[in-house]
Amino acid sequence: MQPDVSFVVAAYNAEATLDRAIASAIAQKNVSVEIIVVDDKSRDATLDVARAYPQDIVRVVALASNRGPGGARNAGLDLARGRWIAVLDSDDAVFPDRIATMIARAERVDAQIAVDNLQVVREDGVVEDAMFPTRYLESLSEISLASYIAGNIVFESKFNLGYLKPIFQRRFLDENGLRYDEELIIGEDYILLADALAKGGKCVVEPTIGYAYHIRSGSISRVLELHHVEAMRKADAVFAQTHSMDPAALAAFARRGRSLRKAASFLSMVQHIKARSPLKAIRTALSDPAAVRHMSMPIAVRLRRVAAQFAVGVGR
Repeated sequence: MQPDVSFVVAAYNAEATLDRAIASAIAQKNVSVEIIVVDDKSRDATLDVARAYPQDIVRVVALASNRGPGGARNAGLDLARGRWIAVLDSDDAVFPDRIATMIARAERVDAQIAVDNLQVVREDGVVEDAMFPTRYLESLSEISLASYIAGNIVFESKFNLGYLKPIFQRRFLDENGLRYDEELIIGEDYILLADALAKGGKCVVEPTIGYAYHIRSGSISRVLELHHVEAMRKADAVFAQTHSMDPAALAAFARRGRSLRKAASFLSMVQHIKARSPLKAIRTALSDPAAVRHMSMPIAVRLRRVAAQFAVGVGR
C-alpha cells in the first residue's frame, strides 16, 4: 500500500537529535507514513541511532561519501514511495496533525505544494513566537513565484520565506525532474521551491504551526559565508536561464539579485577585516557603499574604526 507521505531526513552528525525527529514523524495522525533516513557519512553514531529502529518503520540509507544536505535529500527522494514528500531536518520535529492538515488543505484546491508556519525553539529549549505572523500567512493564502522570490531578500529580515518547509506531491516532483541543487549548502530549499513554482506548481498556505524549527548556533543555515552567497548567485543565474518569469517575478528577482550582491560585498569586507587587511576592506566598501548602508550592521562601525586606525598609522 502506498504511504500518504514519505519523510526524508538527511542526517549528518545528528546522534543527539535524530530520535526526536524520527519520533515526531512516527507520531503523525490520520496518515500512513514512510520514513527514510539518509546518513550523510556521519562521523558520530547517527547511523547506529537510525538503524536501531525496525526496517519496516525507518528505512536507512548510508551514503558512501558526504554529499551535503541537497545530495542526501536527493538520495531519499529517489527512494520515496509516498504520495507526498515531507523533508524533515534531523534536528527539528513536526507536530502530530501536521501532515494530515497540510494534505487536506492542498487537495481541497488541487495544489501540488503546501507550506505551514514554524515554531522557533531556541538552543536552550525556550520556545519563541511563530516564525511568521499568522495574519501574514493568512493574507498570502497561496504563494506565487513573485511573492516567494520577494520573500527571499537576503538580510532584509530575520527569517525569510526560504525557511518554509513545504510538502510536495511526489508525482509532481518526478514528472518535472525536480531535485535539490547539490552545489548549494545554504539556499537549496529556496531554489527547489522556486523551481517548483516556476514549473507551474500551486502552493497553498496553511497558516497554523506544524513544524518545530530548532535553532543551533553551529547550524549551517545560521552561518552565512561568502562562498555560500556566491553559490546562491550562481544558482539564481541558472534559474533565470531556465525559467520564464512574469513582470512581478522579474522585479522581485532583480531585488533579490541586488541583495545578494550587497551580501557578497558585506561578507567580503568581513573576510578582509578578519584577515587584517584594512585597505582591501575599505576598497570593497568604497566599491559598493550601498552594501554597508543597506545592512545597518556593526560592520559599518568596525570599518570606520579600521579606517581611523589606518589613517593614524599613515600619519606616523
